[in-house]
Amino acid sequence: MSHPVQQPTAEERITAAIGRRGLAAPALILLEAHRPIRPLLSMGATFLMPIARPLLGRAAANLARTLDDEAAYDRLTDGLRREARG
Repeated sequence: MSHPVQQPTAEERITAAIGRRGLAAPALILLEAHRPIRPLLSMGATFLMPIARPLLGRAAANLARTLDDEAAYDRLTDGLRREARG
């Protein structure tokens, strides 16, 4: 019996990309500092989507969805915390 391959979530993809660049700790500090204005960031990401989508592709939509969903934001910061620890 074969198990289906589970695709990584948007948060996992973002965490991995940031971790590969060695920026997990700075990104975590930035996200935690901006947590109180997360709803505003989400609206800003939606507003900038027509510009960001051609430049960033699917990553822009993933980031906007992550900012919009508090649970996803928490998963992203948790993933970055694990990545920063090594």
